[in-house]
Amino acid sequence: MIKKLLAVSAFVITFAAPAFAKELPDFTELYEKQGPAVVNISTTQTVHGAGQGMMPFPNVPEDDPFYEFFRRFAPPGGQGQQDYKTQSLGSGFIISSDGYILTNAHVVNDADEVIVKLADKREFKAKIIGIDRRTDVSLLKIDATSLPKVTLGDPSQLKVGEWVAAIGAPFGLENTVTAGIVSAKGRALPQENYVPFIQTDVAINPGNSGGPLFNLKGEVVGINSQIYSRSGGYMGLSFAIPIDVAMDVQNQLKAGGRVSRGWLGIGIQEITKELADSFSMKNTNGALVAGVEKSSPAERGGLELGDVILKFDGKAIGTSSDLPRIVGATRPGKEVTVEVLRRGSLKNLSVTVGDMPADDKEEARAPRGPAKAEPNRLGLVVRDLTPQQKKKINGKNGVLVTNAEGAAAQVGIRRGDVILAVNNSEVQTAEQFNKLVSGVASGKTLALLVLRGDTTLYVPVKVNGNGNK
Repeated sequence: MIKKLLAVSAFVITFAAPAFAKELPDFTELYEKQGPAVVNISTTQTVHGAGQGMMPFPNVPEDDPFYEFFRRFAPPGGQGQQDYKTQSLGSGFIISSDGYILTNAHVVNDADEVIVKLADKREFKAKIIGIDRRTDVSLLKIDATSLPKVTLGDPSQLKVGEWVAAIGAPFGLENTVTAGIVSAKGRALPQENYVPFIQTDVAINPGNSGGPLFNLKGEVVGINSQIYSRSGGYMGLSFAIPIDVAMDVQNQLKAGGRVSRGWLGIGIQEITKELADSFSMKNTNGALVAGVEKSSPAERGGLELGDVILKFDGKAIGTSSDLPRIVGATRPGKEVTVEVLRRGSLKNLSVTVGDMPADDKEEARAPRGPAKAEPNRLGLVVRDLTPQQKKKINGKNGVLVTNAEGAAAQVGIRRGDVILAVNNSEVQTAEQFNKLVSGVASGKTLALLVLRGDTTLYVPVKVNGNGNK
């Protein structure tokens, strides 16, 4: 029996190698050439001690009229809490030898300080040129020259199944390279309407965010941005922003600090088979209009609730996720033809594309032109809310804080806050608010009703003579 087993074990079967079999790729040259252009990014952010979106209990003198009010009604545990700093890590890569760097918006958003560490261990304090939260792209600048830079590739040439590699700092482990294949292209993710993501199975973990995705030629084809995970770690699903999308964003950030996008002012939803049957449609192509904002470009152009958008500016809409990307990439002010299916009939509408309103944080960061607005006597620079921002807060009036310094900053008011009222008087416009502040005697304290997120709280601010000190 033993002899028979030995004889069997010695029997060798040979198979012909499949025609598509190739040697595994070697990433050593890619890493050696491109690794020096990949950077580590660390950020520091000051968090106010009250937490959970609440402002700390203000330091109000005992002889101040508002002292008793805040002593009795401020949230418990607020007084005496100190601000504290949090730190986070990410990755990025150099796109020009004079110090411009791309990373994810979520890596540096709300950061008070951004430090860039190069592969040669040099460290630089970075300036945030601009942030685009809708694509999760941010442009940084460091004061350095003759830096190594990456080579950019063409994501449209990527093929599913093609090998790709990432370099970054997962969990803070610097200059880590991982590899995998392209799993899918043009992937739409929930709440991410403006990016046709590249899906890969490259091992991406916290800290890799903002780092480059390379093809086998050593060209950057994407920015590693998101992972799907139930544990917080890698599970085989990673998503990268195509580099052509990111470069278009950085060009606009570099030119003006914000990104201009086309906007219609509609809500849309996917067309299911059941909906297609109810609309007597032969397939599920298109985007169903589920809402039209008042006075929006869509309303002015004649779009109606229940319309199915089949083509926009000559481009076919296969699924509802196609529409936001196509509209967003359209120049504001352009007049386009929109083909819709309305109650069984095809119609062509002429719509002038609007300029998408920025969200609160982007508006607060965006430059306001060459002349910097002067803060009022509380140390605040404010502007009127857009109709879209008013809609978010149930139609309330108020003003958006775009800069806070001096007395206002000292009591916790910051960019992005919305001031709803002063001493129980509703705030209507920025002009009215500034006029009210300018007429108050020096040394008097005003109670501002401030909205931050879903939380409102009265905050006392003492009026100074010059508004800054």
